[in-house]
Amino acid sequence: MTPDVSFEFFPPKNLEAAFKLHEAVQSLAPLAPRFVSVTYGAGGTTRALTREAAETLHKTAGLRVAAHLTCVDATREETLEIARGYAKAGITDIVALRGDAPTGAGGFRAHPEGFADSVELIAALKAEGNFNIRVGAYPEPHPDAAYAGADIDHLKRKFEAGADEAITQFFFDPIHFLRFRDACAKAGIDGMITPGIMPIENWSGAKRFAQSCGASVPSELDDAFAKAARDGREELLATAQATELCDILMQEGVSRFHFYTLNRPSLTRDICVALGLEPRAALRNVA
Repeated sequence: MTPDVSFEFFPPKNLEAAFKLHEAVQSLAPLAPRFVSVTYGAGGTTRALTREAAETLHKTAGLRVAAHLTCVDATREETLEIARGYAKAGITDIVALRGDAPTGAGGFRAHPEGFADSVELIAALKAEGNFNIRVGAYPEPHPDAAYAGADIDHLKRKFEAGADEAITQFFFDPIHFLRFRDACAKAGIDGMITPGIMPIENWSGAKRFAQSCGASVPSELDDAFAKAARDGREELLATAQATELCDILMQEGVSRFHFYTLNRPSLTRDICVALGLEPRAALRNVA
């Protein structure tokens, strides 16, 4: 069995970054992803860029595109107008998130006329009637979680509000996802939960990112990358680590993965090929 995959990209901020995104899409599209997603920056800083990138991919790449949408720094009507704009452009897949506060803001604060959290945003999008809604999930406690089990309770509310699928934060140890999946089932959550996989392009950067989002770092993985760095084998280790992670999950019945590509396609592509995916027809008509 080969898995179904999807890929996350971030919007380019300059011409050079636009070419890199183009190359990333060209490299990964032949793997026939279920969809690709385009992120928002912290505090909604790339809102316009996200829309431009999402619409461009939708028009030129022949891919199903899911645009990120957050509650940060916008009124309810402004947020829904963005969603309606996506729908008019033919994009009806939304990744609905609370969003991260701008740097230095000291935590998320809802706009006085905005959505208080992702559950309210999901319910409003569902009421629009024409969106496929994906949401975030956290196998390890979110830094803002108020109590043990809060992430599961919150995810249940998201599905009850109308979410169609959840994509998890990345993790390094498969046991975190498997325990989370079991706990969700015990809590009565029967919606689709897709594990998020982050290929490790740079171990130091991956550790910093993990610390900021509450993902634990296994000491043995830290040791392994330290040794690999001395031998110049970081890329080989990164491919093996993510492939083994996915393989273990597949043995436990997981059939879908969402890869956080960081707009760097080579490692993600190598992992997918190692998992048995075969590239199909080459990508066409990308401007």
